[in-house]
Amino acid sequence: MRRVTVRKSSIHGRGVFALQAIAAGARILEYRGEVTSWRRAVARHRRSGMSGHTFIFGLTDGRVIDGSVGGNSARWLNHSCRPNCEAIEDEQGRVFIETLRDVMPGDELFIMYALAIDEALTPELAADYACRCGAKRCTGSMLALASS
Repeated sequence: MRRVTVRKSSIHGRGVFALQAIAAGARILEYRGEVTSWRRAVARHRRSGMSGHTFIFGLTDGRVIDGSVGGNSARWLNHSCRPNCEAIEDEQGRVFIETLRDVMPGDELFIMYALAIDEALTPELAADYACRCGAKRCTGSMLALASS
C-alpha cells in the first residue's frame, strides 16, 4: 500500500501528502534522480524554462541529485521552518526522507531546505527564496541561517 501521494499544496505548487499514519523515524522515500554536477543540473534547469521549482538536491561530495531526470515524488517535498521530515544522506550518496515526528493521513510532508547560494543576497534574491510555510517561528527564508 502506498504511504504518500503528490497533489496540489496550499504552501506552494505540488506537495507530498501522507495517505496513512506514519510513525516518527520511518523512512518514507528515497530522493531519486540523475546524480550529476551542479553545473550540468543548473544549466539543464535554466534551459527547461521551468520557474518556481528546482529539483536539485546537493550532496556532501559536491555533486547533486537532479530530480528533473528520473526523479520520483520526493522532488515535490516543500520546505517548512518546522519540518516533519528530514533528508538523510548515506555513505553511498543516496538521500532518504525520514519522519521526525508522527504524521497523520492528509498531512503534507515537509523538509527544511537550508539552501546555500554563492552570490550576494539582494532583495530580489531574498524574494526568490522567501518561505511560505506559515509556521509560528517561520524564518521567512528557505536559505540556511548564518550561524553566529
